[in-house]
Amino acid sequence: MAEDVKTTVATEAPVEAPAATKKAKKGKRVVTSGQVHIQATFNNTVISISDKKGQVIAASSAGANGFRGSKKGTAYAAQIAAEKAGEIAKKDYGLNSVDVYVKGIGLGRDSAIRAISGLGIKIDSITDKTPIAHGGVRPKGERKP
Repeated sequence: MAEDVKTTVATEAPVEAPAATKKAKKGKRVVTSGQVHIQATFNNTVISISDKKGQVIAASSAGANGFRGSKKGTAYAAQIAAEKAGEIAKKDYGLNSVDVYVKGIGLGRDSAIRAISGLGIKIDSITDKTPIAHGGVRPKGERKP
């Protein structure tokens, strides 16, 4: 009886895991129309390009393009950042029309919009989303009579 057990163990083949099947890579999706969000502060300009749902497909900023210090807040730095993000979106995703949303009061507002239109991307609308304070916090100091 003990011999039967040994023979069964010896004749069993080792169990192998099934070979992993390779998945085909997904191709890049085509986004023909999207949104450009420009945040222009005094210190930097950030441009992000997304599809209509809001999923970012390309982004760039003045700081990411090699500008440092006070040069990040210039209009030229915003133009370079917008060109880089626009080229990526146009080349990789086929973007050809956008709605532009601008937030902030920096120097890069207009130059970023001009750079996007200069790439051949059609601008459908421009919306200013700059937050405006109304009311605000209680001022410091004693109450004035």
